[in-house]
Amino acid sequence: MSSRGSYVVFSGSQNFRLRLVLATLSGKAIKIEKIRSNELNPGLKDHEVSFLRLLESVTNGSAIEISYTGTTVIYRPGIIVGGSVTHNCPNGKPVGYFVEPMLYLAPFSKKKFSIIFRGCTASHDDAGLEAIKWGMMPVMEKFGVRECALHTLKRGSPPLGGGEVHLVVDSLIAQPLTMHELERPTISSIRGVAYSTRVSPSMVNRMIDAAKVVLKKVGCEVNITADVWRGENSGKSPGWGITLVAETKKGWCYFAEKIGDAGDVPEDIGNVVAYHLLEEISKSAAVSRDQLPLALVYMVIGKEDIGRLRITSNQIDEKLINLLRDIKSIFGTEVFLKPVDYDNTDDFIATIKGVGFTNTSKKIA
Repeated sequence: MSSRGSYVVFSGSQNFRLRLVLATLSGKAIKIEKIRSNELNPGLKDHEVSFLRLLESVTNGSAIEISYTGTTVIYRPGIIVGGSVTHNCPNGKPVGYFVEPMLYLAPFSKKKFSIIFRGCTASHDDAGLEAIKWGMMPVMEKFGVRECALHTLKRGSPPLGGGEVHLVVDSLIAQPLTMHELERPTISSIRGVAYSTRVSPSMVNRMIDAAKVVLKKVGCEVNITADVWRGENSGKSPGWGITLVAETKKGWCYFAEKIGDAGDVPEDIGNVVAYHLLEEISKSAAVSRDQLPLALVYMVIGKEDIGRLRITSNQIDEKLINLLRDIKSIFGTEVFLKPVDYDNTDDFIATIKGVGFTNTSKKIA
């Protein structure tokens, strides 16, 4: 990472979406070089090009240059305008891959976001619909973004997809609220949904029963609903999966999810997700690993005040270090990690001074 000329320069394909999102929020042009330059199929993948097109459609004045080999991208961001858009996602990535970055941009837009995404609604690697709805959006609420929803119109399991979801963000704010969360919240309830498309509904019930057996030892209310999709709204492929969310009294939440593949046993899927949720709770402070980037970016672009967020030592991994480096490269601000000294944990307090970002697009509206 370096700054050459008028660009902030990055190397490699990691953090691709987040780098583009940070560039859009900061208004700084970036250049990403050496994208898979040593691989047999060098350059951008279909889903990355599709994401660039999505960025182009929700901003005004953005300029994107892609080299002949696809290994270098220059992105000069415009202003975030939002509006009504329909985006067809390639089947290689689920709609969650495209919805998640929009959560960073939507509240700071000129017009309200109303985007229909078509494609697969679940995968092993990217956030599913319930994970975004019950895991990411509550984090946005904590920072003052209260009117946002993700409506599932059709569920589409991989590989053929056929799903359709509608992202609506009506909350347009000037800047996020300053965050102060120094405690580990206590779990008050666990809820979830087990869904299926084009398979027997008994799969769903078997997943729910297996998850409940594990979670009954937790000692709080557990409520998992069945969501069985049939007919034309159930996409083009058979599939099933389960998402579990643990909620705290303060409104924070942790989530775990998994989808089943051909040959998988529903009881195993239910079991694994329940244990994964318990592990996520034990390794998280205020937010889980998947929610942390969203919380940190919102803290960075907050008003010029000190925000504090408790995190655990387990959350300090390579992914987080790369994010903090990218934030420093683009915004020039650092996150200060201080060990918690008032209880017997190895937690840290992440202290961030906001850059004083203001949603100028909103003023024009």
